Amino acid sequence: MQKISWREKIGYGIGATGLDLSYGLFYSYLSIYLTNVLGIKSAFLLILAPLARIWDGVNDPMMGAIVDRTNTKFGKRRPWILIGAASNAIVLAFLFNASRFVSGGTALYVYAAAFYVLWGMTNTLADIPYWSMVPSFTSDEKERNLISTVARTFSGLGQGIIALFTPIALKKISAQADGSPSAQGFGTVSVIAAVFLVVFAFVSVTFTKERRIVKSEEGFSFKKALSNITGNRQLLVFMLFAMISNAGFYMISGVSSYYFAVVKGDIALQSTFNLFNTVGSVLAILVVPVFSKFMSNRNIYIFCLSSAIFGYIGMAVCGLALNTGVIPLGVFYFIASIGTGSMFVNQTIMLSDVVDYGEYTTGKRNEALTFSMKGFLQKMAYTFQSIIMYATFIATGYDDFTQSANAVASAAAQRGISLLMFAVPPVMMALSLIIFIRKYKVHGALKAEIIEAINKKYADDKPVG
Repeated sequence: MQKISWREKIGYGIGATGLDLSYGLFYSYLSIYLTNVLGIKSAFLLILAPLARIWDGVNDPMMGAIVDRTNTKFGKRRPWILIGAASNAIVLAFLFNASRFVSGGTALYVYAAAFYVLWGMTNTLADIPYWSMVPSFTSDEKERNLISTVARTFSGLGQGIIALFTPIALKKISAQADGSPSAQGFGTVSVIAAVFLVVFAFVSVTFTKERRIVKSEEGFSFKKALSNITGNRQLLVFMLFAMISNAGFYMISGVSSYYFAVVKGDIALQSTFNLFNTVGSVLAILVVPVFSKFMSNRNIYIFCLSSAIFGYIGMAVCGLALNTGVIPLGVFYFIASIGTGSMFVNQTIMLSDVVDYGEYTTGKRNEALTFSMKGFLQKMAYTFQSIIMYATFIATGYDDFTQSANAVASAAAQRGISLLMFAVPPVMMALSLIIFIRKYKVHGALKAEIIEAINKKYADDKPVG
């Protein structure tokens, strides 16, 4: 069995912490920053999100193909991780400091749109080469599970830091008179996150070696990239069920800031709520390595989604029917977070298996191109969540609250936020579980056959770095 040292595993995982400081701030707090702080209308954001995804549909596979064609003495992935982290850090800081450079009007909308798109592009520069390293380490299932678990643990740490400390920081750093977050608070948090993003990326590439460096000789064309993606049927299945479940997760992480700031009237409560998520996510790291001793990855994934569904239903009962405080909500969020935390670990493992499946069936090992779909499906999941959220805001008149001096949002707007928070996520998770059970085939005898073939092919492989 090909063993990877703990020094390298931890060094690799540290990079995920930095990436997810940026990722967590963007996906969990950008929306409330744009609507409540900058006053940008929901209708504009409803249009912006899908338009940005059209460009990502070209940019993400193009970047994956570029990484697959890269060949330097430092490897093909590590240089891009550094370039991507540095550029994403700059864009993140500019995005959340918009009020320092533009005052409003058309210029604000253009600025926000430009840096919104640039964030996605620069995140892709680092995210694709980073996660495409997972299948290159080893084909051994237990070792791959462990590497994915370590990386996802550090990834969860990055998101946990953002989730726990951002609400408190926003309230402490020059909050508005009514306690709502200010532009200065968001700007300060973004600069801190940007600095650590670069530092952690440097640490990661320093301690990590690259293996199975197979340079693609094909020049990039969108037609070829699309053909390689559609030719891997299990990749398409994976993208579908993962996008739906991820959208359910993003719905809570994206709407919870609105729920506690607007419905409950105190965004600092979100920190307490997120504490349950963080603890659950930490415990989730044990699920895959412990359960894999007596369960297949397929059954573990079913357990993950089932736990998330149960937790989300409990949250719905507490939030919609009983209108409880933050602690009962947090208890069920803790249960759901064990499910979603281990779900993300398992998705990384499955995507690595899909890389092997693609090589087994087509003869082409498109690691970076395949893993570009991970970032793209996450963006699509966020877009799916955003469309539902902004459409609800428009339908319930939420903009009337953000565009006026009203201290309290309307009952319809508050009800809409509550439904987004509690009713939508369990439905999405249940739909994702059904698709996974019926359509995903890389398990059992087929998976064992694939692993045997891949191990024979790379028996004489040497690490680089």
